[in-house]
Amino acid sequence: MFRQAVKAARIAHLTDDAILSVLRTLGKQLSHTDFTATPPENSMIVYDTIRAIAKVDDVYHELKNTCTDAMLSQYTAFKRDIETASDPLLCALQYAALGNAIDPGANPDFSLNAILDTVHKPFTRSDYRAFRTQLDRTDNILIIADNAGETVLDRLLIEQLNRRVTYAVRSRPIINDATVHDAQRAGIEKVAKIIESGCFLPGTVLARCAPQFMRVFESADLIISKGQGNYETLSHEHRPMFFLLNVKCAVVADEIGAQVGDIVLIQNKA
Repeated sequence: MFRQAVKAARIAHLTDDAILSVLRTLGKQLSHTDFTATPPENSMIVYDTIRAIAKVDDVYHELKNTCTDAMLSQYTAFKRDIETASDPLLCALQYAALGNAIDPGANPDFSLNAILDTVHKPFTRSDYRAFRTQLDRTDNILIIADNAGETVLDRLLIEQLNRRVTYAVRSRPIINDATVHDAQRAGIEKVAKIIESGCFLPGTVLARCAPQFMRVFESADLIISKGQGNYETLSHEHRPMFFLLNVKCAVVADEIGAQVGDIVLIQNKA
C-alpha cells in the first residue's frame, strides 16, 4: 500500500513533505483496513488520500491523454495489421490484451515503445475457441474497460466483434482507469454506447454499481472484462464472461496458471 502511494504521489508531483503527509494518513488508517476485501477496494484509501492532499481530481489526466494520443497516432497501422491477419478477431483480442500493459498506475516506468515492440505476443492461456462459440450466439456485448491507454485498442476490437456493444467505464477518475472523457478521446462512441459503471474503485464491485450498468450486466449475452482489477472483483460472478488481461502480480498469476507479464483470455469458471 505504501509503495503504491509513493508511486501515485510522485505522478501527482507532490512534494516530499506532502508525500510524508500521505504516508502518515495511511498509517493511521491501516488499522481500519478490511483485509478480506479485494485489492481494488483497499486501494481506494490511497487514491482518496492523494486526491485530497494534491487537491486534484484526476491525478493521471495528462499521462492518460499522452497514452491515448500515442495509441491514436498508430490507429491506422494497427487497424491494417489486424485486418490483414490470418485471424483478425484473434489479432484484435491480442492487441486489446497487450494494451492492458499500458498502465502507469501499476508501472510508472513503463515504455510505450517497448509495448509496441511486442504487439504480436501470443496468449499464454487462451479460451479463444470457447469465446468464438459464445460470440456466435451473441447479439449484445458488454465490455468493462480498464486503463485509459488501452481504449484505442478496445475500439479496434469492437470493430472486429461486429455486434452491439456497450462500453462501461469508471464513474470518476481513479488511477489511470478510463472515464467517459478517456473513452470519447479514443473515439469509442463511434463504435459503442458508453456508460458509467457507477463504481469509483479500480475494479467493478457490483454492490457499488449503478442500476443502468447492472441492467446491462445482467442482460448481456457476452461480457468482456478488461484488466486485473476487474478480474479480482468479478471472477466469482456467474455470468457469460471472459477476462482479457495482462498479468501484473504473482498472486493472480498463480491463481490462473500464468506468469507475471503474460497476456491471457480466460473464460469465467464461476
